[in-house]
Amino acid sequence: MKTSELQGFALDWAVAKCEDAWVRDGEDDDCPEYSTSWAQGGPIIEREKITLEWTGEGWNAYIRHDDEYPDGPTPLIAAMRCYVASKLGDEVEIPEELK
Repeated sequence: MKTSELQGFALDWAVAKCEDAWVRDGEDDDCPEYSTSWAQGGPIIEREKITLEWTGEGWNAYIRHDDEYPDGPTPLIAAMRCYVASKLGDEVEIPEELK
């Protein structure tokens, strides 16, 4: 799946994979909500020095040294897509039940 299209639990699952956090495939009970909770996603933004910018139509996020520019409807979604792209690339293997 394209990193730029990840959303919801699939995005949170991919972030957890980048964080080396154990998450059962297809079960969202155990997965932090990185893309909707500033308490979960905020520390990643700070640690990775992700820059967020409002474009007038949505949010762009980038990590200067990686030149990733995923966008999203919210700053957390854009930032988490950027983080996943910087760690896993433009395509991510997502378990079928998460698509």
